[in-house]
Amino acid sequence: MSSSSETYAASEPSAAPSTRVLRQFRVVFNSVKTHFRQVEREAGVGGAQLWALSVIDRRPGIGVTDLARELDIHQSTASNLIKSLVERRLVATSREGTDRRSVSLRIQPAGADVLRSAPLPFTGVLPDALSALDADTLARLEHDLSKLIALLEADEASANVMLSQM
Repeated sequence: MSSSSETYAASEPSAAPSTRVLRQFRVVFNSVKTHFRQVEREAGVGGAQLWALSVIDRRPGIGVTDLARELDIHQSTASNLIKSLVERRLVATSREGTDRRSVSLRIQPAGADVLRSAPLPFTGVLPDALSALDADTLARLEHDLSKLIALLEADEASANVMLSQM
């Protein structure tokens, strides 16, 4: 929770608009960072691992490709996440069906324990908040952030890197 003086500092009318927006970004980033720390402390896994566990729990037998699609990350990133979860015995892999190259993922009892101990939302606070915004707000935000990204000359390939891995 922020105090009224902190709230005032973020929206101080005498500050330049760019300063006020910078402060808003700080609030967003700190909120995300605080949630990831809480996840790590309470569940013992990173935010990306928690989100992956929650998807595997909700969709038993999901494959790596579908997991990557659901998390909106590159398949190699999903593979690395799975490797870590398997090593910790939170997830099991099996080859099912006719295509023996395809791997099915299933949560293990230790993985279910992690989910029970983890704070919500499993997806993270930013994706959760964004999903609560109306379509018009999201469209404006997307348009305005596109302008900012262009000015930053940012590598748009980083769009598929999970926030918890930054």
